[in-house]
Amino acid sequence: MVFRCYLFKSMPTAMITHDPAGHRFTLEQDGHLACVEYRLADQQMIITHTQVPEAVAGQGIAARLNEQALEHARQSGLTVVPVCSYTQSYIRRHPQYQDLVVR
Repeated sequence: MVFRCYLFKSMPTAMITHDPAGHRFTLEQDGHLACVEYRLADQQMIITHTQVPEAVAGQGIAARLNEQALEHARQSGLTVVPVCSYTQSYIRRHPQYQDLVVR
């Protein structure tokens, strides 16, 4: 009998913090700070930037941050203007958020 063992990188378990005054969601992983930045205007969350340091890239951090930002928008009754190219791509891959996007 042959057993195969596959090693997967685990998703980061660090908590995401919302900084409403700074208009961003942040996550610290291994001493590196990743963030999604936005601004608010007329009941719209305009997501402007997603930044994940190279040292912690490829761990799903950008996806977790965007998911949290989009869930916050939904819960707050905001529509979303995805200026950030990563956020645009994330929404295309996750159709459950397309109803939030301003057309």
